[in-house]
Amino acid sequence: MDRRKALKNMGMSLGYVVATPTLLSIVQSCKNEPDITWTPDFFTEEEGSAITTLVDLILPKTDTPSASEVQVNIFIDKFANEVMDKEQQDFVKLSMGNFLDKALKDSGKENIADLSAEDLEPVLSSSLKYSKDDRTKMFESITTYNEALAEGKESELDDEISRFAFADNLRGLTIWGYKASEYVGEEVLAYLPVPGEYIGCGDTQELTGGKAWSL
Repeated sequence: MDRRKALKNMGMSLGYVVATPTLLSIVQSCKNEPDITWTPDFFTEEEGSAITTLVDLILPKTDTPSASEVQVNIFIDKFANEVMDKEQQDFVKLSMGNFLDKALKDSGKENIADLSAEDLEPVLSSSLKYSKDDRTKMFESITTYNEALAEGKESELDDEISRFAFADNLRGLTIWGYKASEYVGEEVLAYLPVPGEYIGCGDTQELTGGKAWSL
C-alpha cells in the first residue's frame, strides 16, 4: 500500500486530531513559518536537526511530501513547548537524550549535529521493533516510573525502555502532525471546510471515497 492510500485510512486507527484553539494555532504558525529560518523553541538547535532527520525517516518523501516538507518538525517542537506539561517535557528530554546517546555511541561520533540519517535509522528501527507483549510491559514500566516521580519518589527507567518511549512518542507525533498539516488535510484526506448535512451511519466509500476526515 502506498503512502497516500495509507494516510487516507489512518484516521480510523489513530483517532482524530482534537481541534483545540492551541493546536489550531500551532498548525497555523507552522504553515506560515519558513523551515530554513527555523530556530527551535523547546529543543536545542542540534536536537532540532536530529528531529528533522528522524521525522523524515518515519515519513520520507514518496508520492506525498516528507514530514519536514510539511513542517512536522516545527509542529512537534511547538507542541512540546506549548502543550506538554513540565513532567512530559522532562520525560521527552530524558528519553531523547538516551536515544541520541545511543546513536552517538554506535556511530563513534561526539556531537549530535554530526549524526546523519544513516546513524539515526538503526537506533530508530531497533527502538520500535518489539512484540506486542514487550510493548505492553514497557508501557507498564513507563507508567510506574512517571507515577513514582509524580509522588516525589526517586525512580529510574531502563535506557532501552527510555529509547522505546522516545521513538514511539515521536512516531505518533509525526503521524499526527503530518495529518494535521494543510497539504495532507486538503490534498490527501477528506476535507470539508464548510460542514453540511450530518450522516451518522453513512458508508465511508460513498461519503469520502474511503478517505479518513482531515479534522
